[in-house]
Amino acid sequence: MKNKKVIHSPSTVLTHTGNHPEEHYGFVNPPIYRGSTVIFPNVDSMQHGSQRYQYGRWNNPSTEALCEAITALEGATGTVLCPSGLSACVTAILSVVGSGEHILVPDTVYAPTRHFLETAGKRFGIETTYYDPQIGHDIKTLFQSNTKAVFTESPGSHTFEIQDIPAIAEAAHDCGALVLLDNTWATPMYFKAIKHGVDLSIMAATKYIVGHSDALIGTIAASPLAWPQLKAYHFECGIYVSPDDTNLALRGLRTLDVRLERHQRNATKIAQWLEDQKQVARVIYPGLPSHTNHALWLRDFTGATGLLSFVTKPAPFEAVKALLDNLNLFGLGYSWGGFESLAITVDPRNIRSATQWSDEGHLVRLHIGLENPDDLIADLALGFERFDQMKNHIML
Repeated sequence: MKNKKVIHSPSTVLTHTGNHPEEHYGFVNPPIYRGSTVIFPNVDSMQHGSQRYQYGRWNNPSTEALCEAITALEGATGTVLCPSGLSACVTAILSVVGSGEHILVPDTVYAPTRHFLETAGKRFGIETTYYDPQIGHDIKTLFQSNTKAVFTESPGSHTFEIQDIPAIAEAAHDCGALVLLDNTWATPMYFKAIKHGVDLSIMAATKYIVGHSDALIGTIAASPLAWPQLKAYHFECGIYVSPDDTNLALRGLRTLDVRLERHQRNATKIAQWLEDQKQVARVIYPGLPSHTNHALWLRDFTGATGLLSFVTKPAPFEAVKALLDNLNLFGLGYSWGGFESLAITVDPRNIRSATQWSDEGHLVRLHIGLENPDDLIADLALGFERFDQMKNHIML
């Protein structure tokens, strides 16, 4: 008699789902299956598609293991893989929105997703309206007769606005539209997208899933409502991820829980320290009580990760360059989610159209890695000394 199905906690799901040693001679991890051609035993099995694996692009044990694990973690009906996070965003959009149809997108959306909508998206005939990410249920006023989807990103890129996803999902579903979410920041560990009404939960798995800055990959997990469209479109476009990158993502997934705990602990300590620095106008981190949407974050999220921003007091940009250029433990890099700390500077005014960015200082985004937080604080403290020195030198 088979054991009854048991619903396990996320950390246990991470460890055991997509893991079938009995299928691989007892080895704990599935082998990397590199291959295009799959041999059939006879014509009948080939014609009827009765064989489990039929062609490398369609499925193999490597991709199947990762999809199974992500599906379980997301509480989804199914998952597909894409070769990058941006590819996952684009694939999700194109699976549900076509020529002559309309999509609502937050003004704080990941800039490359916005760039797609403004370039190829327009050529494909997709109409886009950008909205204030804090609109909540009032988003219903923006729906048109041809609106097919609402894209969400919570927290928003660089400035970390928390969206009221349940309210937006209710409004969208009332209008017959689907809800998409870029859930890269929180991952399903800290925000259960599908449980909160999302139909397509997207991750740049390049970030926290891989966790080691050594692979590019995206995932899309679907609700029952969106799965048929996603599955069909993904197959029609021949989208495929190499088994090597899939294996790196599956390896990283196993330690996601413990890594996120450390990212959160480090980021919280550094965010609190930043709030006390005279050079800082404000810190933008949903886990802080000072965050504008902290109450909403407390309601819907179970944790915060390692990505945050702060706004400097007004100063010449040369002072920001002095702060960042000589940091020893923070690399200057566009990605995040790996073990290493990173920093970039961003001007939101260059990538907004529906909202205004009014802060007078400079926005700096930090990814807080797995280093000792006291070492990171010491590195930033020296950076702020350089910031002051350069500011004072220029203003003399």
